[in-house]
Amino acid sequence: MFIRQLEYLVTLAREKHFAKAADVCHVSQPALSSAIRGLEKELGVMIVQRGRRFMGLTLEGERVLAWAQQTLASLSHMREDASTAKSAMTGTLRIGAIPTTMTVVAFLTQPCFSAYPNIRYTLSSLTADTIVNQLDHFELDLGFTYLDDKLIEGFEKLHLYDERYVLLADRKIALDSSLTWEQAARLPLCLLTGKMRNRQVIEAAFRRAGVQPTVILETDSLFSLYAHVSESGLFSIVPHSLLNFFDLKNRVQARPVVPQLTRAIGLIARNQPSLAPITGAVWEIARGLDLQSRFDLALA
Repeated sequence: MFIRQLEYLVTLAREKHFAKAADVCHVSQPALSSAIRGLEKELGVMIVQRGRRFMGLTLEGERVLAWAQQTLASLSHMREDASTAKSAMTGTLRIGAIPTTMTVVAFLTQPCFSAYPNIRYTLSSLTADTIVNQLDHFELDLGFTYLDDKLIEGFEKLHLYDERYVLLADRKIALDSSLTWEQAARLPLCLLTGKMRNRQVIEAAFRRAGVQPTVILETDSLFSLYAHVSESGLFSIVPHSLLNFFDLKNRVQARPVVPQLTRAIGLIARNQPSLAPITGAVWEIARGLDLQSRFDLALA
């Protein structure tokens, strides 16, 4: 059994297409198919459902896939651990973050760049559900997400801050020091799309207040949301952690929405006897961050 056979299987399961999987693995399709048939012969089980195209894995194949994912993850951790014996830790850390925390991750990576200059990072904007799924399948090392979600039970958790929701408006508009959810519902709003957890949280707050918000525009981009507030006169409701990246002096302003709505945000990782060296190193740096004070100060 060769490591590349396991890599081919994991890639095929992810891409669900022989030609696409072969392209990702930089091999010909016959070579990839032959390697998986060799794995089937060695294990004595049928892994892939046979057909003119990829039809999925057999029940036995799903079990083999789980072991393949775990084996490849362990191999990656072994390489990382070996690198710690050298003068500098090396490797790649894969981080998945919910969209509203994508900019916040910079507060974590910045000290990591200084402490471990040879570590590389991949950062992906993902839904909370996708983060959990990819951690389960060893496709991510860390998740930056909500900590009060039942889906993350069984994961290692590190609380970083409690986000508060605020009304965002053009700087030139006169506003009270705070607004109720009822008042916010009457304003022309630009919100993230309904498929995003952030929007679902906001919708729940409006329901509790017994009102229906006036949503003029929906977007899946925070940059678009910010532009429509600062240039088009719309209003929005966002986590206060984003205020560090908005121009509060010249373009926009923020006001608390009451009653206050908060959610716990932090890091999650697979629950293992010990974190992989790179993951553990970044985790320890995260422990020392004081994001709550930084974000609360921006709102003040």
